[in-house]
Parts: sequence; structure tokens; C-alpha cells
Amino acid sequence: MTIEAQDLPAWRGGWLNRLVARPGFQSWASKFPLTRSRARADGAALFDVVQGFVQSQVLMALVELDLFRRLRAGPQNAETLGRACDVPADRMQVLLQAGAALGLLKRKRDKFALARKGAALMGVPGLEAMIRHHKAFYDDLRDPVALLRGPDETKLSQFWPYVFGGAVDAGDAAIYSDLMAQSQRLVAEDTLRTVSLKGVQHLLDIGGGTGAFLEAAGQANRSMQMTLFDLPPVVPDAQARFDAAGMADRVTIAPGSFREDALPEGADAISLIRVLYDHADDTVRDLLAKVHDALPPGGRLIVSEPMGGGARPDRAGDVYFAFYTMAMQTGRARSAAEISALLAEAGFADIRSRAPARSYVTRVVTAQRRE
Repeated sequence: MTIEAQDLPAWRGGWLNRLVARPGFQSWASKFPLTRSRARADGAALFDVVQGFVQSQVLMALVELDLFRRLRAGPQNAETLGRACDVPADRMQVLLQAGAALGLLKRKRDKFALARKGAALMGVPGLEAMIRHHKAFYDDLRDPVALLRGPDETKLSQFWPYVFGGAVDAGDAAIYSDLMAQSQRLVAEDTLRTVSLKGVQHLLDIGGGTGAFLEAAGQANRSMQMTLFDLPPVVPDAQARFDAAGMADRVTIAPGSFREDALPEGADAISLIRVLYDHADDTVRDLLAKVHDALPPGGRLIVSEPMGGGARPDRAGDVYFAFYTMAMQTGRARSAAEISALLAEAGFADIRSRAPARSYVTRVVTAQRRE
């Protein structure tokens, strides 16, 4: 049975919300001196939410047409860029104007140039690749109500097949490993700003892909031994990374699946970087139990990934990553409190939630196995 909006009971309480929801009040508030600044600010913010999907598509077009790099050489007009991109000049003008309105480009008479934010976008590792792969995510969001009701299959779940625990061929592994490796550099940077690995003798990184986090950790801690544990298809690229970084003698690559195989032993610290949010609660519980048993007394665990805000909702965790993991059809963006509860359930102590440098990049929770 479907309940229509008009069948729902009238809201009770919240007299201010009832007043604000009246169209006549909005018109009055936008003119009255004591309320107009707030009313106009709320209206602009609401419209920004309404047009958010269009903004993301403008960004997608700018990236797909490689316009940031084309403009790196200097300002160009719509006609020149249109010819280069096989887009009519009048439509290219619309795109460039939109890019300037978003602060990604800037207009100089009849030409357009890179703005600071557009230049910064090129300097963020993996961001352009992440934007390009959003086509699958946006396709799933085309009907958000259908996504909320739980479709049998989504485009994004096909893009990330490894989260379901099945076999992954080398081609698929290369695609997602490259994307994760690029974005992992920012995550590694913020994680290592938040926690110190001083005193760690041997770090085991579980699900670390081609080793981007271990490479950064190894550069910051020159005497630390390391082990990478991930699926067999990522081994060749991981080996190449550590060879190029001069770390081959410090890193052991152990191929395997944490779902089916025992974890490597001998580490006094274990890192889970962007791992838990890919998986359902039962899988996470099993993994954390394995991690707890693999650590020595006093051994440390580092969990770093996007997290929801819990009692204080967070725009990155509770909007973007919450719907992203929903479209993946497994995992979810848990809050630091939820992760802490799962760690306590697994037997960990001294559980700490660290203040994030950039919550849209990652948050960190640390814990220890009891002495």
C-alpha cells in the first residue's frame, strides 16, 4: 500500500517551521529588513542544493573534454576550444560560462582561463579519475528512490566487483587499483598527519591495493618493516611500486583474501585504509576479530576511511559516501562511534577517534589490543 503525502497527518509542534513553510511568509521575509538577509541566504543555499546535480555534470563535461589542461597553456575563446573538442562554439560558450560561475574558470573579455580552484583540481591526485568514474554512480542516482528501495544490481557494483568476495580478473583489478592508488595518496597524507607510527617495528596493511599507503608510511618511517596483504591480481603492480621506491627489501607482499585466508603474522601494527566502509557489518566483524587475533598484546590498529557524522551529520560522510556505498550494494559510511563500538566488540581497548584534517578525505580511529 502506498501512502500519499496528502494522507499523512498534519505536523504538530514546530510552529516556526509551519510559519516558514508558508509561501506568503517567504515573500514577506525576503523584504523585511530584520529577516531578509537570512531569508535570501536560505533561498540561495536551497537553490544550490537544487542545482547540485547540474553543477556536477558541468564539472564532468569540463573534465571529459580535458578543458583544464587545454587552458593550462593560457586563455582561449569558445570558438577555438569548440573546434578542438568538436562542440559547437555557442554550446562551448555555455559550458565555459558555467565553469566560470562555479569558480573553476575565469573570464577575461571573450576568453576563459584557469581559476585557482580549477588549477587546484589538477593538483589533487586521482580527482579527475574519480570524477570520470562517477558516470556509473550518477547513473544509479538517476532514480534515487529506486536506489533507496534496493535494486537487484547497480552500475557502481559492477565497477567494484572485489567487494563481493568473488574472483577478480587482472583487467578489473588494474582499473580499480589505479583509481584507489591515486586517491590513496591524499588519504595517506591525512592519516600520517593524524597518527604517528613512531615505535612501530612492522606494519601490516590489509587491503592496501598496490601499496600507496605503505609507500607513504615507509617514506616517513625509514626503518619500519612492512607487509602488504591483498588479492593476488594486485601483486605485480605493488611489486613494481616498491621496487621503484627502493623499498623492496623492507616490504613483504602476501597475496590473499581476508575473507578466506589467515592474516600474515609478525606485525605490531595493522592498518585498514578505506577497507571497512566497503563491507557489510558481518564481514567487518569477522575481519576485526582476525585483526585482533593477529596482533600481539599492545599491538595497534589504525582505521582510516570516510565516516558519517553520527549525531552530528557530516556533508561528506552522510551525503556523498553514504549514497556511494549504497550504490555499491555493500558496506556503508559508518560514524566514528559505530566503528569504535565494533572495535570494542572485537576486544580492542584504548579506542580513540581523531579529529580529521579534512573529513571529506578521511577520518581516523585507532585502537590497541589489550596488554
